[in-house]
Amino acid sequence: MVFASCGDSDQSLTVYSGRSESLIGPILESYELASGVSINVKYGKTAEIAALLLEEGDKTPADIFIAQDAGALGVIQSAGMFASIPENILSLVGPEFRSKTGQWIGVSGRARTIVYNLEAVDPDQLPTSILDFTDPKWKGRIGWAPTNGSFQAFVTAMRIHHGEDVAKNWLQGIIANDPKIYPKNTPIVAAAAAGEIDVGFVNHYYLHRFLAEEGEKFGARNYYTAPNDIGTLINVAGAGVIKSSKKQKQAQALVRYLLGDLSQRYFSESTYEYPLASGASSYNKIPELNSLGALNMDLSQMEDLAGTLSLLREVGALD
Repeated sequence: MVFASCGDSDQSLTVYSGRSESLIGPILESYELASGVSINVKYGKTAEIAALLLEEGDKTPADIFIAQDAGALGVIQSAGMFASIPENILSLVGPEFRSKTGQWIGVSGRARTIVYNLEAVDPDQLPTSILDFTDPKWKGRIGWAPTNGSFQAFVTAMRIHHGEDVAKNWLQGIIANDPKIYPKNTPIVAAAAAGEIDVGFVNHYYLHRFLAEEGEKFGARNYYTAPNDIGTLINVAGAGVIKSSKKQKQAQALVRYLLGDLSQRYFSESTYEYPLASGASSYNKIPELNSLGALNMDLSQMEDLAGTLSLLREVGALD
């Protein structure tokens, strides 16, 4: 975890970020230039930063928590550590992408997807549900990343939507199909393009980073499962203002900036995520968000990461 020094000036804010510096740093730097407010950031994995916040409690120096997924935001909300966000900020995004109680808000979105090798797979033959990848015909052909936070959030959503038994049976079925294990999404997409695997479970935007660098010759593409299938889950990166912060107005202003035109264009055009502010346009080479038919579920419910980790260990997906 990389920790920057934390200032205490009225013209400074302390951000705890579960998003990597490469993804959120440019926007925080642009806010510094635009506002004159110094941003002091502690970077780390979302789960680690959430655990740190829980440990520090109301003594935390953090003014804002920026998280990679809604589950971590739900954990901090459940601990009573978030302040309410004003309605004029909450109303910038749809209700499905913010806390039902108004204590955190999504700033960018990502879809779960199936990345597939163009030569080995006919997309018309891919299952309409991710649950069907337990079919033995996929044995030795799948790539996944059980230690990855986005994958774990997806399993949490499956547990919520389908129940523990379905999630457990799916995990056991994938394991029976001898999947290749990767540390995160990027090498899964690279492996699919190289033909090491035929399909992989990833977030949508990783493919578009490769396409931007290598062009249309890149050997993999994304496939989205059917509407209302858990395989096309939409999760969010989001932010909440820490209740114990003495800089509520300044922190709210930064959250508002994350939903402004410049920030939303950055998420669309530089990270290839879905901008969530009403009226913002998605990157033109990804499907429109409303075309995916994604599940309408309360993302705040995805807070039980501990239960997911326990399940992954039980089935042998994690040590």
